Amino acid sequence: MEQTKQTGEGIQRLLDILKATGKKYDIEKITAAYEYAAKLHEGQYRVSGEAYITHPISVAEIVAGLELDTDSICAALLHDTVEDCGEQTSIRDITKRFGPDVALLVEGLTKIVTLHVDDKEEAHIENLRKMLLAMSKDVRVIFIKLCDRLHNMRTLGVKPDHKRRVTALETMQVYAPLAHRLGMQKIKQELENLGMQYLDPIGYAEVREGIERKYGQSLNFIENVRSTVSEKLEANDIRFTLEGRIKTVYSMYRKMFNQNKSFDEIYDFYALRIIVDTELECYAVLGIIHEMFNSIPGRFKDYISTPKPNMYRSLHTTVIGRDGIPFEVQIRTWEMHHIAEYGIAAHWKYKSGATSKEDMDKKLEWIARLIETEDGTRDPEEFMSALKIDIFHDEVFVFTPKGDVRALPQGATVIDFAYSVHSEVGNKMIGAKINGMIVPIDRVLENGEIVEILTSASAKGPSRDWLSIVRTGEARNKIRQWFKREKRADNIIMGKGALDAELKKQAPRSSETRRLEMVANVAKKNGFNTAEDLFNAIGYGEITVSKILPKFKDELEAFRQEEQPEAQATPQITTAADVVTATRPRHLRSNSGIIVDGADGCAVKFAKCCNPLPGDDVVGFITKGYGISIHQKDCPNVTQGQSNPDLKDRWVNAWWDEPEGITPVKSVYEALLQVHVLDEVGALADIANTLVEMKVSILQINSQKASGGRAIINMKIGCKNVEHYNSIVSRLRSLHNIIDVVRGFS
Repeated sequence: MEQTKQTGEGIQRLLDILKATGKKYDIEKITAAYEYAAKLHEGQYRVSGEAYITHPISVAEIVAGLELDTDSICAALLHDTVEDCGEQTSIRDITKRFGPDVALLVEGLTKIVTLHVDDKEEAHIENLRKMLLAMSKDVRVIFIKLCDRLHNMRTLGVKPDHKRRVTALETMQVYAPLAHRLGMQKIKQELENLGMQYLDPIGYAEVREGIERKYGQSLNFIENVRSTVSEKLEANDIRFTLEGRIKTVYSMYRKMFNQNKSFDEIYDFYALRIIVDTELECYAVLGIIHEMFNSIPGRFKDYISTPKPNMYRSLHTTVIGRDGIPFEVQIRTWEMHHIAEYGIAAHWKYKSGATSKEDMDKKLEWIARLIETEDGTRDPEEFMSALKIDIFHDEVFVFTPKGDVRALPQGATVIDFAYSVHSEVGNKMIGAKINGMIVPIDRVLENGEIVEILTSASAKGPSRDWLSIVRTGEARNKIRQWFKREKRADNIIMGKGALDAELKKQAPRSSETRRLEMVANVAKKNGFNTAEDLFNAIGYGEITVSKILPKFKDELEAFRQEEQPEAQATPQITTAADVVTATRPRHLRSNSGIIVDGADGCAVKFAKCCNPLPGDDVVGFITKGYGISIHQKDCPNVTQGQSNPDLKDRWVNAWWDEPEGITPVKSVYEALLQVHVLDEVGALADIANTLVEMKVSILQINSQKASGGRAIINMKIGCKNVEHYNSIVSRLRSLHNIIDVVRGFS
């Protein structure tokens, strides 16, 4: 009876809130949604003991505070029905009863509860992907989701400590930054403060007490400033509203932690917010404030002429009062203030006819870009990393030569800027200017700079090294797409080499045929049509070897079981000599990182004809008096030598001994490069500078002229392994004057 009374009061409170907005809501439809949700949730209770329906009602109240439309209120009431009452209802049922718009919102808010994944982290990220995809179709999904999360955070105290921390951490890492990116500051600030209470309750209490103490000590200062500013604005016939503000607990905590400052060093602890009627009056008030108080240099920001990406507009200036206490002044119009509080929700097209669909779509372009950028990655960890950078980091604002403003994450480089303009601008980039001066393309951008990208139609495209330089997911994805489209053959070679090297470590006695069989099986199980498609994906960076390798667990186990009978066979020991032979280790590790089959105490050297590197398939040759010479299996001398019957017994199996976690004694190997270049001034310097940038040692170098205006440069360099060698070749091939790079000397 008591619960029925609570829910009845709840729905009545919601209806009163809706009526108070003055908007025309379909009360009949909203009441029907409540009654349907109440029926489905009947008998369900929250951890606190309350009837579960109280949660959807509370979420709907928060949504109503944003003054969203009827369908949003209905979706808030129904948002948990399909997930928690799936046997009694479905998206199809919601569509029949409440229409396709409400059904679309409910579907976007429903977790992927049937998803079969290996771990909870992957499940969480798949749900986040789904939510963002739904958000790109209808941004009301995220409005309702943020309201849902806010009510969950308000009532989080009844849950066990470990669940509180997990929910709070997810809120701080995902939902609060999303609210910030959407400009919904009221919700963002409350989520941050609630999250901090559970993640660092001691720190939260200390900062809150410090704020209360400092605020109490300065009440006279704040009132005096308010009074003085009010008198001056009234004398200038400006109609205004003046509000005092102090920083939130979390924003104060974050500033003190990040900048290692005390309370007294925070200049914007106190703030006045002055709200006026017109944009022109904003600048007039700014002049009055600067006339009354001394401004602090470098502390003025004009977000009116240069709005933030989340549409925030305001003037900010920090000045010093007569008591020597600094404070911030924010100046904005009522429209700007409404947007600062509610963000994109304040512009929502269903609220009035003032905002056209085209205007709203333009404001939400970043969501579509995000989905396009992150949808291509199969790596959950990389998805979250890119998401945090693209949406959740602070921005830097730079200008194109035409004066257009572009916002990029802090730490973004010139390459990121180029790809933000257009894919082809990035792909054809050969250099850049900042404020008219030539700069390296990995230069990090700073606020207010004018960036010009230099392009060439003959540019060979991006370098693989750019993937480790760029900051944004958009740039990384576009570079990968170029390699996927243009360099499939190279990708397959690089991907195969990298994966094969790891598989050899896990199964050193496996043949190349058996490893390819393993790869083909794993590729099909993970959505790739062929082994080559998997190699290609590794080569252009869609997936890393470290992420695909765990998928080989079953294949490697099967291979080890195949070997087991042979390994368990016990040799028959009949003589003392047999005892020595039986106890002798069959495979010995050399100090060069090589295991040789059946060799005991022999020295190992690397053949100069082919200079094998870790990752190459190798074979050993027993020399007379010089130990065992290690060759690449496809070395011409091996092909010729193995066909000679007199040398047949001198060839032995060998492979690289680089088990995970063990670093070979020999960390750098010699590799031979033959670089074919255009015979022009600076070609050799470009190559040398590139290798210096990559920290590659040049052990030997010589050059010779060739026909057709070309030159050949033979080099011996220090190299870690085949993967390192491939990255060096890729970087050299990206130079404009390089014709080709081949391994070895002809």
